[in-house]
Amino acid sequence: MKRFGSMRFFLLALLLPALGPCLCWANPGAGDQAPGRDMAQQATKGAKRWITADHSKHDALKQPFAAGPEVTKACLSCHSEAAAQFHKTIHWTWVDPSSPKDKPMGKGALTVNNYCVSIHANEPRCTSCHAGYGWKDNTFDFTDVTKVDCLVCHEQTGTYKKHPAGAGNPAKEPVVFPGDGIEYLPPEWNKVAQSVGRPNRENCGVCHFYGGGGDMVKHGDLDSSMAKPNKALDVHMGTDGKNFDCTRCHTTTAHQVAGRIYSTPAAKERKTLVQDDLTPRITCESCHTSKPHKEGVKANDHTDKVACQTCHISEFARALPTKMRWDWSTAGKKKDGKPYKEKGPLGPPSYDTQKGNFTWAKNVKPEYFWYNGTIDAVSLKDAIDPTRPVALNWPVGRPEDPNSRIAPFKVHTGKQPYDTVNKTMLVPHLFGPPGSDAYWAKYDWKLAFASGMKKAGLPFSGSFDFVETSYVFPTTHMVAPKEKSVACNECHTRGNGRMAGIKGVYLPGRDGNNVIAFLGWAVVLGSLAGVLLHGLGRVITSRKKEG
Repeated sequence: MKRFGSMRFFLLALLLPALGPCLCWANPGAGDQAPGRDMAQQATKGAKRWITADHSKHDALKQPFAAGPEVTKACLSCHSEAAAQFHKTIHWTWVDPSSPKDKPMGKGALTVNNYCVSIHANEPRCTSCHAGYGWKDNTFDFTDVTKVDCLVCHEQTGTYKKHPAGAGNPAKEPVVFPGDGIEYLPPEWNKVAQSVGRPNRENCGVCHFYGGGGDMVKHGDLDSSMAKPNKALDVHMGTDGKNFDCTRCHTTTAHQVAGRIYSTPAAKERKTLVQDDLTPRITCESCHTSKPHKEGVKANDHTDKVACQTCHISEFARALPTKMRWDWSTAGKKKDGKPYKEKGPLGPPSYDTQKGNFTWAKNVKPEYFWYNGTIDAVSLKDAIDPTRPVALNWPVGRPEDPNSRIAPFKVHTGKQPYDTVNKTMLVPHLFGPPGSDAYWAKYDWKLAFASGMKKAGLPFSGSFDFVETSYVFPTTHMVAPKEKSVACNECHTRGNGRMAGIKGVYLPGRDGNNVIAFLGWAVVLGSLAGVLLHGLGRVITSRKKEG
């Protein structure tokens, strides 16, 4: 029996490489009674939350207000610790508090991207998405509790808007912003202050849907279509489905919002609510567990190496196009001496004098990398190699790391400036008033780089060129219905499959040895021939006996 068992194992080893592409596994989402589905339903039931305060009845919010900091003072008269808590978060500092002191990471530090490049020298425009008032340059007082903008995250009227170039402040009087042609009005301070409640997706979306300079620019899986999606676009946030707000998954403790924070993973442990009912719901396993499918479904065996998003977000930008490339080197062209824009085939501009050429795309397949939840990045102090495309950031992970999974990403490419002498990326001063050294004021790159690098406290040699770059964004939203999940043969296939670039793991159907595969098929065909001959022999023998 032992010898026979060894032979069976040998035959199985021969057969698997040959049959790998033919193996048909059950639908990863099969069955409504899958344990992970039941667990998720239990974890997220009871969406309605009660309130214990009607802010319209608070005398502190009935006084006349002339500016945001006055409202914040009123808020702090009850919520005395809120600003101190918020000051410790990345939403306030724009710097990852866990990043190394010699290499701080975040928009407020020395990291650089390939869409808007850097906030340095451009603060009044960039900080219109900051949850604070008045960050217009490096003199901003991050210790001032009255500078915290409580309203942008908590007001519920939907009427509170910051001025796009107001350094985080709303308009003081009605004004049309030239960049979008929209009129911005001063807030009805008492009305918005008395409306406050738990953040909803509109509060989060006012910045996160429009990051990188506008709608659809940055993430690919977060844009204005996610304000009121249907469940075909996102099964969790669909208004005709679960209708989750952002805070259902991005749970919060003392204003620390669970989520990706550069060098700090969104979750350091892959705990489920079964193990710890206070764990953040930021990972899929939090609600669905590491065995989300029915017993015996092959997809349960993937969760130690494959992120859930890899199978369940087959494409991003499914409703609106997303920006996939930004070429700054072509900026500055004019028609009849004036800046202009050209509309692209998908609607958004394909060229803008201020910013250069763009490439947009819809229904984009992600690219895949090993990912342990952290992102590393190039600093403005780091030397680069301009003879090859520069990865400005990249996922950290490796096959042998138990915390790493194969995960989907949007990869945004670009062409942007670098210092040809110092071999470092450059910061352009883009936004500024007429007569300033800002690029959009004079369209002089050299002046813009000198001003931007000075504001960042970094040297500029005076010599510059443009280099190809890439920048990654984890793809975690726009989770499709299970019927639209990635089919097995899209990964388990030779040639140009989704996993073509993934190394360090054996994939049946993609990987194999031609000799073993040939022997495996020989065994299969030989076995089939043996069965047929045996059956034929039995038929002939039985007829002879009957004769």
